[in-house]
This record gives sequence, structure tokens and C-alpha cells, in this order.
Amino acid sequence: MSKPVVLVAEELSPAGLAVLENDFEVRHVDGADRAALLPAVADVDALIVRSATKVNAEVFEHASKLRVVARAGVGLDNVDVEAATKAGVMVVNAPTSNIVTAAEHAIALLLAIARNVPQGHAALKQGEWKRSKYTGVELQGKTVGVLGLGRIGVLVAQRLAAFDMNVIAFDPYVQAARAAQLGVRLVTLDELLAESDFVTVHLPKTPETLGLIGDRELRMVKPSVRIVNAARGGIVDEGALDLALKEGRVTGAGLDVFSTEPCTDSPLFVHDNVVATPHLGASTHEAQEKAGTQVARSVKLALSGEFVPDAVNVQGGAVAEDVKPGLPLAEKLGRIFTALAGGVPVRLDVVVRGEITGHDVKVLELAALKGVFSDVVEESVTFVNAPLLARDRGVEVSLTTSEDSPDWRNIVQVRGTMGDGAVISVSGTMTGPKHHERIIEINGYDMELLPTAHMAFFSYSDRPGIVGVVGKLLGDAGVNIAGMQVGRDVKGGRALIALTVDEAIPAQLVDAIAAEVGADMGRRVDLDS
Repeated sequence: MSKPVVLVAEELSPAGLAVLENDFEVRHVDGADRAALLPAVADVDALIVRSATKVNAEVFEHASKLRVVARAGVGLDNVDVEAATKAGVMVVNAPTSNIVTAAEHAIALLLAIARNVPQGHAALKQGEWKRSKYTGVELQGKTVGVLGLGRIGVLVAQRLAAFDMNVIAFDPYVQAARAAQLGVRLVTLDELLAESDFVTVHLPKTPETLGLIGDRELRMVKPSVRIVNAARGGIVDEGALDLALKEGRVTGAGLDVFSTEPCTDSPLFVHDNVVATPHLGASTHEAQEKAGTQVARSVKLALSGEFVPDAVNVQGGAVAEDVKPGLPLAEKLGRIFTALAGGVPVRLDVVVRGEITGHDVKVLELAALKGVFSDVVEESVTFVNAPLLARDRGVEVSLTTSEDSPDWRNIVQVRGTMGDGAVISVSGTMTGPKHHERIIEINGYDMELLPTAHMAFFSYSDRPGIVGVVGKLLGDAGVNIAGMQVGRDVKGGRALIALTVDEAIPAQLVDAIAAEVGADMGRRVDLDS
């Protein structure tokens, strides 16, 4: 009997190849050469890539036997996961392969800017002995502010605590009790900026975090602050940082990522107190080897029909045909919940009602959790790691099912209780033979709204004229409204506007609308990010 075929389209570590070679026929192709790749995938069972090979719908059309695509790395920008799912192809990556490497590089940058290591090195190489010019500072006793307590942020916090630093953190999606277990004090963003001697960024890049550290924030810091960004370019506004360095409001910066990459020319490179590296966060031999061996093991599990822990687009078990259409809806509800909540709940309830509960709907809970954390953490969120992310953040999760659904054939609700007792909820359903998605409830307000790529929600005191004000402000900004629903509890009580729009609403405009109408909640949701 012939062995299953694994096609390796880019360089894979020898250790990774060794995992495969005994059980599979391993072939090689240059994945960047499209003319070579497409015929090569015709009869293979698995495809392993890194970042240069584009795996899209065209590839799946040519690969009739393909069962799994593995990305030997963390990101999946070059793999069309939706097209893979439609083609019935599992997608896996190596989500933990570089977390230690990334954390260590952030600390390397922090130490470099604390002690002026690159500057002293460059001067000495030029024959200059400048001890006094490059006098640095100790880490011991200093306060470091960690932006984001995901896996990498936690590793950085633990390592910097060993330097006897005072570690504080900002992360609205982590419970204070969980942070306390790590020896970290949770603070607001403004408190972190005001207190920190060092700031290190470990957040995912989302519409909410883009430009998070801008001109306003950089006017709140100590002039002695040193800032490290080894997470994602654009979270620290490069123009604002350049100005702060010029004006002496920031003492130094260590940068591994940039808004546009590759980046070989930046005003920031002119500053002697900036240490910059070309996105080396994942670039160690160990990380590359871990990535290779992790995806090789996942491929081996997938082709053996076993459970795959790092599967991105499938649970790893059978899902009833009646349940499958609900997975994208449940994930969207989770993302909308997180946007509305603006933080992590202490308890999350996924409630499923209707005929669908005659099947195993556990996967809908996993899909909702995947959505809840998709815009919260740096790493890819899967059906497998989503419960672990909830546990690490101290979130109690439950699934409730009931055949009773008087108004709709089936309903999925994501409901969370926040630390202050507030309850946030969002419900959805699917209608018709084509399973059209609908949002049918937000925070107790009944509505029927098509979930789209760009949405916004405003909660306010019910009174005349609010819809007109919102429409005018959006129109003045050139944002077109595609749909709008207004719900209220009683006349003159509380009301909620839910909007779908044609393009993303800038965060500043959301804040301006909320202020203008006196909203106690103004949130945007961008499902295409």
C-alpha cells in the first residue's frame, strides 16, 4: 500500500522532516513558484508551508486529495482558512513555537535601551571610548508596565520580576485575581503610562489597539520612560513616538516591528536612543525547529485520523450537519460580545435553544469562546485553546441547552456577567434554507439585524431626535449606514441603536457620537479585521 504524501513547500527543520519520513512519502516543491506548486498539490494528502507560499482557493481547487495544510509558524496570513474550511481541509499552525523567543527578544531590547548596548558597541567599533555618554540605568526597583498579559506578556512579566522589578499591567481581558497569581498588579492604561519606567507592548493588532500609544498617551509618561514594541507594528504610533523623542518626553525605545514592513527607512532610525531590529522576534533556531516539529506532529495526527490540538478551523471531531451552519454565527456572537463588554467576564454562559439541541452542540460553545478571544490575544484562537484561554483568565464557562424556543426555530446566546455584576448578552439565529444569520437580541433589547463586517452600538436615554443626530454625525464623516435597528425597554426609558455601516467607523467618531447623545455605551465591531 502506498504511503500518504506530504508536500513540503518551504524549508522545514531536519527534526520536523524526521517526524514525517518514516510514515509518509515526503516530496518537496518551491511554494513561491505558482507554476510548480499547483500541479504538485494534485495528489498530496498534506501541504506544509511557511510564509512565502500563498494557499488560497485556487490551491484547493487543484488539490482533490488534500486533507491538511500546516503552517510552520504562528501566523496564518498566507492561508485562506475560510476557503480551506469550505474545501473540507484542516488548517494547523504552531501557535506556541515562538512565544519564548518573542519574550526573550523583548527583554533583549529592554536591556539594550536600558544600558545603551548597541550605541556603545557602535562607538567602540569606530575607535571611540565613550563611557560617560552611554551611562545607563538599572532594572532593579524600577516599574515596568506590560501592555497585554497573553502568553508572551506573561513570560515577559515573569522574567522581569526576576530582575526585582515592580511589574504592573494593563489588560481589560484578564481578571485581577489571575494577575495577582502572577505577582502582577492590574492598572488602567493611564495609570500604567504615568507609573512606568519601562513600557513593553504585547497586544494583538486590532482596530481597538491600533495607535493605542499615541500622542495623548506619550504626553502622560515620565520623561525617563523607555518603550519596547516587539508585538505588532502600529500599536505604538510611530509619528507620535518620533515627536516625543525629539521633544525629550521619552528617553528611549526598542522596536522590532513597524507599521509597514519591510521598513528600512524611518525617522525613528535617526535617534541615537532608538534600538531597532528587523522583526526578529521569532528568529531563533529553537523557534524554527519547534515550528517544524509541531506542525509535523499535527500532520501525522491529522492523517492518522486522530485529534489535532493545533487545528485552527475544526474541532477535531464529528459535527452534525445541522450544527455546522451555526459555527460562524456563534463565533460572530462571541466577537460582538467582547466588543460590547470591553473586558473579560467572570462568567460566560452559552445558551442554545431549539431543535438543534437534539444534536451535540458543545462545538457551538467552543465557537463562541473562539470569537470571544479572537480580538483579545496575540496567538491564533482555536476550538482547542479557547477553553484554556478562558481558564487562564479566570472565566467560568457553561453551556445550557433547551428544546424550548417559542419565537425562533433555533437560538444561540452568548451572555456574560462582568466583575461589577453587569450582564452583557447577544443572541442570534439563522433563517431559511440558506441559513441567513440574524442578530435578534442585544442586552435584552429585541431586534433583527444582519451581522455585517462593520457595526456599532449605542445605549442611551430614550428621547426624540437621537437617530437623526447619529445619522448626521456619520453622514458628515462620510460613513454610510446600511441598516439600523432601535430597541427600548419602555417609552422614555433606556434605548439601544444598532447600526451596520459600509466601512469601519473611526474610534474617535464612535466616542464623539457617544458624547453627543449622552450614551453610556458606544462600541464598534469590525468582523473583517
